[in-house]
Amino acid sequence: MPDTAMTVTAHDGTDLAGSLTLPSGPGPHPAVLLLHGSGPLDREGNSKKLKTNLGRPVAEALAAAGVATLRYDRRGTGATPGDWRAWGFTDNCDDAIAAVRALAAHPAVRSDAVAVIGHSEGALHAMALAARREVRAAVLLAGYARTGEDAVRWQARSLMRGMPAPVRLLRRPLGALGKRALARIRRTRTDVARIAGMPVNARWMRENLAHDTREDLAAIQVPVLAVTGAKDIQVDPGDLEEMRRVVPGGAAETHRVPDLTHLLRRDPGRHTIRSYGRLLNHPVDPDLLTLVTSWLAPRLDATVPEPPTGARADRS
Repeated sequence: MPDTAMTVTAHDGTDLAGSLTLPSGPGPHPAVLLLHGSGPLDREGNSKKLKTNLGRPVAEALAAAGVATLRYDRRGTGATPGDWRAWGFTDNCDDAIAAVRALAAHPAVRSDAVAVIGHSEGALHAMALAARREVRAAVLLAGYARTGEDAVRWQARSLMRGMPAPVRLLRRPLGALGKRALARIRRTRTDVARIAGMPVNARWMRENLAHDTREDLAAIQVPVLAVTGAKDIQVDPGDLEEMRRVVPGGAAETHRVPDLTHLLRRDPGRHTIRSYGRLLNHPVDPDLLTLVTSWLAPRLDATVPEPPTGARADRS
């Protein structure tokens, strides 16, 4: 599906450069805002060092189901100006709010049928959009239900378990270093600070550590689909149960997908952080895309476009 360039004007006047993928056929269409994980990610979910290539397959799968998709470059990435290190966690949420409102106001989009899909950090902002009733439905991919600090500590323990034995022997001294680094981050007052000699996005970290996603989850009044891989080593798959408990009225449908990883690819073998390079050579899990689109489409009253006259529809 071809993309249409779309610019979102943020609350501070910055233009967030993005792409709107529209289904075939006449509009207006139901639509989804796609939010990626943390760091300097472009509209496809890619950074210079890690290319997840999530945006295009999600947009194509949704377009085939009659749903449009907007995705945009984070601050300081792609065609969007700015410094991603100086932008906070709450600022990222404000950008997402601006984007979902711009999407709802687009002439090719049905304003009453807009949803959000968030992956990793994007899932946390998707919770906030749902809690603020900015969307009609929310899909949370690899989100968590706890404070950011608890999530960081869980992730550190999880990643350590997958390290080689010599590294695991250093678990306690490395853990002490991590605790000191977190304490230093909490004491910072600037947007960017140097920790262990490296510039880090200090304000983002402070805000993320203090943020408790359960507050947003408890305020959600729209349908929620929460999906986490059983082999996710960055967020606890067990948090799916907490999401189901906290979201009111049983509105959260949860799926713990066997062998699925944080990268939204499956790994049937022993999965560690060292598996990431290999997994990124594979496409996003097609069964996950089917699950997301089949769940979203009826909740947005989407009508799958008919194939062109004379074309054969494959139904494998």
